[in-house]
Amino acid sequence: MAKNIEPQLSAIGKYLNIDEDTIFVIPEYQRAYSWTKENCDKLWQDILDYSEADSKDNYFFGTVIVNCQDNDTKFALIDGQQRTTTFYLLFKALLMRINEKIRKMTNDEDSIQLRRGLRGKRRSLMQILYKAKEDDIPDEPDEKMDAKIYRKVELIENLSINERYKDDFNRIIMSSSYEEAERNTTKIPYKQKDNKFTNFFRNFRFFYNEAGLLSDSQINSIADKIISKCELIEIKSWKVDQAITMFNSLNSDGLPLYDSDIISAKLYASAESQGLSNSFRKAWEDLKDQVDELNGLGICDLDSILMQQMYYEKAAGGEIIGESGSPNVTMPGLRRYFTEINKNLLLHPVELCNDMNNIARIWKKTSEYPSVQVLSRFNDSFKFFLSTYFHRFSAEDITEKNVAPLADAMIRLFAILELVDAGYSSRNFKTFLFGELEKLANPSVLVSEIIMDFSDHIKKTWSPDDIKTSIADYSKNSLVFLNEYLVAAEDGIPFSLGTKYDIEHIMPYSGSSIQTIRTDAGITSDDEFYGTVNKLGNKILLEQKINRSIGNEWFRTKVSMSLKDKCGYVDSSYPMARQLVRKYGGVKKAYWTKQDIEEATSMIGIRISGFIFFAK
Repeated sequence: MAKNIEPQLSAIGKYLNIDEDTIFVIPEYQRAYSWTKENCDKLWQDILDYSEADSKDNYFFGTVIVNCQDNDTKFALIDGQQRTTTFYLLFKALLMRINEKIRKMTNDEDSIQLRRGLRGKRRSLMQILYKAKEDDIPDEPDEKMDAKIYRKVELIENLSINERYKDDFNRIIMSSSYEEAERNTTKIPYKQKDNKFTNFFRNFRFFYNEAGLLSDSQINSIADKIISKCELIEIKSWKVDQAITMFNSLNSDGLPLYDSDIISAKLYASAESQGLSNSFRKAWEDLKDQVDELNGLGICDLDSILMQQMYYEKAAGGEIIGESGSPNVTMPGLRRYFTEINKNLLLHPVELCNDMNNIARIWKKTSEYPSVQVLSRFNDSFKFFLSTYFHRFSAEDITEKNVAPLADAMIRLFAILELVDAGYSSRNFKTFLFGELEKLANPSVLVSEIIMDFSDHIKKTWSPDDIKTSIADYSKNSLVFLNEYLVAAEDGIPFSLGTKYDIEHIMPYSGSSIQTIRTDAGITSDDEFYGTVNKLGNKILLEQKINRSIGNEWFRTKVSMSLKDKCGYVDSSYPMARQLVRKYGGVKKAYWTKQDIEEATSMIGIRISGFIFFAK
């Protein structure tokens, strides 16, 4: 008889601490492990903020759904593959750092209790990661004994047909040191620097580096919080179709209670007590209408506007820079801030709504500015800082001239974030930006002074040569938008992103003629092709209509004509497509080769690094 669905609230440590004869399974149809450094950065920051807040409540990380198979010895991950894999990598990074700290600790009297705590976390992590019995785990890190434990276990059986590098997870878990993990994991051919590593290793390395910044007591506390105070709901099912149906239902029909729901209720209660119900209702409805439109455009939702307001209030109130002169980058939760920390804001419900409504209307207006369109292709955190500056203006008075210079400065910083091996929460990004918050909120501080702070920080922290090297191996898309923006400025033509556009691979990624096109391009192997086709020099913006009709055609066709029922680059308004037409449109047999891609990538590196370091 089939068992009933079984939901259970579990600590992360308990959820991951499966029995010796049990294993998690990633089904064939699941996607590859796709969490990036940005996802891990957000997770790590959430954990740090929770730990520093010293809350008595546990921290909730959502729901996972497993389908139980083979007498409950296999847990197929229907929903939760990414989080489960990531937490195991995080636990491995913590274990390595704890081992290192125990080895370096002195045996003085002051360290006894902390040493005991770290030993306890070491045992807990080894029991979770290796299903080890407590009696088999030595108190002190022992390379030979630990290595035997590391090689006895398999936590996840990855059956996904979409995962090319599934062995990397086990290689990391089995490694005795960071150096061994780096040595044994996959190095992707034709990739350089950070891009040559898989997501498994990059995310593990991120957690390892971040944990390395913690003191002995901090890592002891954070390890305890993650293992025993962070929770999720584990839902077990014994029918795969039932589990998938439940997954679809939870992800499409759920109606969680958002922070904005709670805050709006508190604001309404405050307005009612002051006899301002009608005024507040109108102000709130106006705000909702504006934000619903912004949300439909993918700009921001109501919780985001409230978060931006919180950043501004703290900056305007002088709450960011502490007595030491260093910025405090810890932000409370929205609900706690508006209903506990700064509940005086609730005493002015209509004014608060009108203030946020002004910001929403400014976003609607500025989202059409080319600089803001490009900035929006990068990390979303820029909105907290740019919107703080927006409070200097009314929606009627703000202009592109007010916004573009500061937006350009932010583009330069966030472009670097795309290229370096660091997360947003690191001191060179988040700490620096928080250090500018109070200036952004203060109308008496000239925007030119703030822009100079950006320039000085960038020049002191990074080098143009390193950035150019990173650009040469860049394979994502954000910098494609920046390149088009800069080319438009060089050519003296307007730039507008529009609403229906694609990233076009000049040398196609696929298609019926792809083998011949690759041969013409001077490419001889699959590895060489995949290491070339995604370089910046092979990517441009193209109107969706044009890309969908001509995207896999020969290069000479793309640049030379409009076909009878199709459009070519000649019909595009984007600057790079127009440049290609000018250069190659008159060539009788134009080819786009590997050398062309490398030369274009090099030119883009010079252009973008020049903008980052030498913009006026």
